[in-house]
Amino acid sequence: MEATSTLDLARISTMDRTQAARLLASVRHAALAGQQPRVSPRPVIEESWERMLLGGVDPDRDFRSRLLGVEELEERRRTSPLVEIMPMLRDALVSVADAAHHIMVVCDADGRVLWREGHSTVLRKADSLGFELGADWSEGVVGTNGIGTPLVVRRPVHVFSAEHFVETHHAWTCMGSPIIDPRDGRLLGVVDISGPLNTMHPATLALVDAVAKLAEARLRESHVTALDRLRSVAAPVLARLQGRAVAVDTRGWTAAVTGMPHTDRLALPRSMAAGRTWLPSLGTCAVEPLPGGWLLRVDEDPQPLAATRVILDVSGPRRWSVTVEGGGAGGWTHELSPRHAELLYLLSAHRKGRSASGLADDMFGDPARTVTVRAELSRVRRYLGDLLAHRPYRFPEDVDVRVILPEHPANLLPHSTAPAVREARRAAEP
Repeated sequence: MEATSTLDLARISTMDRTQAARLLASVRHAALAGQQPRVSPRPVIEESWERMLLGGVDPDRDFRSRLLGVEELEERRRTSPLVEIMPMLRDALVSVADAAHHIMVVCDADGRVLWREGHSTVLRKADSLGFELGADWSEGVVGTNGIGTPLVVRRPVHVFSAEHFVETHHAWTCMGSPIIDPRDGRLLGVVDISGPLNTMHPATLALVDAVAKLAEARLRESHVTALDRLRSVAAPVLARLQGRAVAVDTRGWTAAVTGMPHTDRLALPRSMAAGRTWLPSLGTCAVEPLPGGWLLRVDEDPQPLAATRVILDVSGPRRWSVTVEGGGAGGWTHELSPRHAELLYLLSAHRKGRSASGLADDMFGDPARTVTVRAELSRVRRYLGDLLAHRPYRFPEDVDVRVILPEHPANLLPHSTAPAVREARRAAEP
């Protein structure tokens, strides 16, 4: 029997809660049995269920990982960039959550519950589900949910009743939005509002997402202030130097420069230390610490890195990287944003090159969106330099490109809605 329609939140929100829960339970039962349900689940839920089935998550009983110890929990809180925005999240959401019989939950990028506040009765109910401080609520542990699923797809997600993959969570409704660090595009975690099934309100997800965006804006303001502080320290130092040099913060944002054009940001390797390093965009540099950043002094007669290998790691569901190996300066690794991971993966599949219009078609299904593609690849070339050629865009022929893929096709860049990536996931299915 063919599905006649696809569910959406608007339709679910207009239904009686019990009726909606029964409908979703029937949809889930059919999906787990390999049958065609009379209505299709929402795509974000269907794709998550597929990942759970491939990952071996038990749909009938919940699995609870080891809770973080008190010391480890406090250390994660202390070192998390989220601690800076917690007062704002509390002010915006806790009173709303309490009044609506919800709780606010804030998790880090690993899905670990770092903060949890709200209605006392709901907190006790959450304890019975293992929804506790220090618990791991990533998708691979507890299935489709309002924390782990936004971490994977990197966009707001509402998971209602039987949309949860694990049956013991069906009495809950969860609405989570990822928080992205505007300074480097890293996924910091998720802010989530959760509660019993009868407390669902369709506007809650929009509220949670708006608050997450405000939190990101607060981080952006803090970044500008810190960069100004670094600039005041670095400017006198650079004024005394000969040759090319640049002062950057710990995320590579430029505070001051001398002897070379200004660039908003340089990509830095994962591990930065005083001494010498190689950057594809600058070559070999001497590295000196500054308060809140680094001073990079560019070698005027650098030895080029004879790159022999580029390793693109897209095996993880939330983190991706590119590593350059070879040459006397050793290796270099850079963590990728979701968009750059998509583009480099697509280019790795087209070793003879891909035009801007071809990549636009791959990414958006629209070959006319070349401006976006060119802008993003210009940013990629800031850290890969000549290792990414253009006209057409490609990796040089003499560079060995290796791609580390996930074990299961459904986990290939699971956040991506690019037509070519979706097709690659389908083509790799057994």
